[in-house]
Amino acid sequence: MSEKRDYYEVLGVDRNASDADLKKAYRRLAKKYHPDINPGDKEAEAKFKEINEAYGVLSDPQKRQQYDRFGHDGMNGMGFGGFGDFGFGFDDIFESFFGGSPFGRSTRRQNRGPRRGADLRYTLEIDFNDAVFGTTREFKITRMQTCGSCGGSGAKSGSSPQTCKRCNGTGQIRHVQATPFGQMVNMRTCDMCKGEGTIISNPCEQCHGNGRVQKTSTIKVDIPAGIDNGQTISLRGEGESGIKGGPSGDLYVNIRVKQHPIFRREGYDVICEMPITFTQAALGAEIEIPTLEGKMKYEIPEGTQTGTIFRIRNKGIKHLRSNSKGDLFVKVNVEIPTKLTGKQKEILRQFAEASGDDVFVQRKNFFEQVKDLFQ
Repeated sequence: MSEKRDYYEVLGVDRNASDADLKKAYRRLAKKYHPDINPGDKEAEAKFKEINEAYGVLSDPQKRQQYDRFGHDGMNGMGFGGFGDFGFGFDDIFESFFGGSPFGRSTRRQNRGPRRGADLRYTLEIDFNDAVFGTTREFKITRMQTCGSCGGSGAKSGSSPQTCKRCNGTGQIRHVQATPFGQMVNMRTCDMCKGEGTIISNPCEQCHGNGRVQKTSTIKVDIPAGIDNGQTISLRGEGESGIKGGPSGDLYVNIRVKQHPIFRREGYDVICEMPITFTQAALGAEIEIPTLEGKMKYEIPEGTQTGTIFRIRNKGIKHLRSNSKGDLFVKVNVEIPTKLTGKQKEILRQFAEASGDDVFVQRKNFFEQVKDLFQ
């Protein structure tokens, strides 16, 4: 018989390793060499047995003390437990690392109690003015709702779900398997109740035992003044109904705002462009400016250039969480007449002469600037 390796060496830990270090090392190695992972591999099976033997000694304070003093000779007649004797099977090891069984065998109980309903999302398109001033809108949505006939139990009126006799209401069945290394315990979903723990003998005729039915409902939502494109309104409890008395999910309404033919929004400010005539720009004038609330009169100074932007305070959009407002920015564009009468042309020529301009020659200072630039 070959000489046994040092148990600390088998687990890959030093002699001062704590219980937690031993357990961590054991689980890592047991997962690696377990026969279910390495079917038919005799070498892996031998290593798995060696790992179990080492951990069986070092995890027991009395056995570890004896081993530290006398080595393998001190273990004669003391015996070792199998894999299942340590209080956890391979599924437990795998679950501690990955949260489930490697072979689809659930070791955790399914959530058979009340469960929250699913959240829903809906996109609602509104006009620009509705976003600015707020409004109330209605829309229809199809969702799962608690069955009115059975109240969500899934059982026909006058009856109730019965406890599953196969799993006694646990939803899982315990399987104990004897192996050369001890007993392995696996928990599997009950095939009779499908993990529910109860069986509905007389299902509801409306929901067919589901406890919920699909219905189309009308939802009313208040659109707050100042909401912007892409923002979301949360309606608590307006999602799908919960299961087995669980709370309903939420409904998230995503707002999409249509473009306005005149106004453009930037945050809480509003921007618009409007034309003015040549004479209004040159002489100054009182003009009508469009605002969100309607038209207003505004005095533009003489000599206004095209592209000039005027700022009108507090004529923008109301902030969502305060009474303050943004501003209105009006950009004026001077329109140059394209069809002039003979009289209009003559007046413009006289204006040019009075200004010292030659309409057929570029301004000298501009030409000189261009010349200097290229020289």
